[in-house]
Amino acid sequence: MDGRIEILTGGTRSAEHVHDIVVEAMRERDIDLSNRTPREVTPDELQAVDLVVTMGCSASDVCPAAWNGENRDWGLDDPHERPIEEVREIRDEIEERVVTLFDELLSETPSAK
Repeated sequence: MDGRIEILTGGTRSAEHVHDIVVEAMRERDIDLSNRTPREVTPDELQAVDLVVTMGCSASDVCPAAWNGENRDWGLDDPHERPIEEVREIRDEIEERVVTLFDELLSETPSAK
């Protein structure tokens, strides 16, 4: 993507740890989250972005009042205490949505010269 898109990840109400079932589902894709700690996104960070994507909760209550960016809520289920089959479905849906979002953003973003 040649630096055209910068990604910031975190939560508005982040958990204390990555759920074990999520670690297991991601390990199936050779992604190790076992030593990761969820982080909270700050209002200053939100102020600096153009697009916020939430996974099942609106960011409207944490976005700064002066923020004019776009917010998309994907309305996904929380994987906590779900069976692995459902967590896999959530994981796969996130992957599909991210690919679609990147395709959309890259088609709208002029390439750097």
